[in-house]
Amino acid sequence: MTGSVKAMAVMTFAALVAVATYSVALGSNGWLWFGWVVLGLLTAAMGASRSG
Repeated sequence: MTGSVKAMAVMTFAALVAVATYSVALGSNGWLWFGWVVLGLLTAAMGASRSG
């Protein structure tokens, strides 16, 4: 895994923690979860394109 993919994975994990914390504290927001899913898919695509 290259440095940029690792950084994207760390950012995705940090976003997951932030969205989960927000959901627990203030209630769930579908747009935040949708944004996290999109970010996760982008990270997975970057990882797949770098390894292939």
